[in-house]
Amino acid sequence: MLFIFLIFLALFIYFVLNYDADMTTIYSEKYGQNLKDFYQGKTVWVTGASTGIGKAVAIEATKNGAKVIISARRENMLNIVRDLCVKQGAQKENIMVLPLDVCDTGALKPAFDQVLQTFGKLDILILNAGRSQRARWEHTDLQVDRDLFELNVFSVVALSRVVIPHMTDKKSGHIAVMSSSAGKAGAPFSGSYTGSKHAVHGYFESLRNEKVGSGINITMLCPGPTFSDLLQVAATEKPDESFGESMTAADKRMTAERCAELSCVAIANNLPESWICFKPVLPLMYASQYMPSVSKWVFQKFLGPKFLAKVRDSRNAMESDKYK
Repeated sequence: MLFIFLIFLALFIYFVLNYDADMTTIYSEKYGQNLKDFYQGKTVWVTGASTGIGKAVAIEATKNGAKVIISARRENMLNIVRDLCVKQGAQKENIMVLPLDVCDTGALKPAFDQVLQTFGKLDILILNAGRSQRARWEHTDLQVDRDLFELNVFSVVALSRVVIPHMTDKKSGHIAVMSSSAGKAGAPFSGSYTGSKHAVHGYFESLRNEKVGSGINITMLCPGPTFSDLLQVAATEKPDESFGESMTAADKRMTAERCAELSCVAIANNLPESWICFKPVLPLMYASQYMPSVSKWVFQKFLGPKFLAKVRDSRNAMESDKYK
């Protein structure tokens, strides 16, 4: 038995050090649902689709035959995404540009009505709109917390509540929420953001358990560091302020395209949760999930907040002059 355990442990260590997602996601990618078979003819609505992961998810879905609605506040950026989808082989009439401020809850139902008028149904809602943060916990103005929860939590919940009756009536549908590795553990210098991502897990885990047997599926997507304009627009300690730093090509981050591909795999295979990241974030997530006391002790005794800040941003972003 000890020999078998040691073999399993060796294989597990090899996996978390060499793959870029959790075991179930990688298995599904290799042996699960074919993406073209799954997405062909499906109607997919992606929020936050103008840049980053949302943009890449929209392109990946159209590449596999889906009809896609792309939403964000900037229509000109959405038009660029639409053109990229067409270059991937999509028909222009199968890409709906739907400008939307998801925090404007009064606009959500009319927007969904436009989706139904155009395509007649919605199969998959991918809730990607959100904002990150770089800030010291005790210096953060409470308005920053409120603003981040408005976007990262309440807009997500509100749009889901608009869409769920439609999915309930047709007894099928899938809601995918773009959470974060910060939704599974505490990310230093991102207290408001981390709290918002933990909150959506609570909301949607509850929803999943309520909807057992209804035909409505929930997937929580948890990417680690990914290339995007996240640092430029991240919230800080002060209301209406952006962090304003840029990622570099040397940063240790997953591409948005790879993150999108794995996200689409997780949805197609109806995974309840998917961790999309590589070392050292992936092993840290496994440790946090399955050895919480040990992992917290190691962090407190040997690693510390600057280590995790460097893991996330390939540098300790909080050492910027603006915080000295």
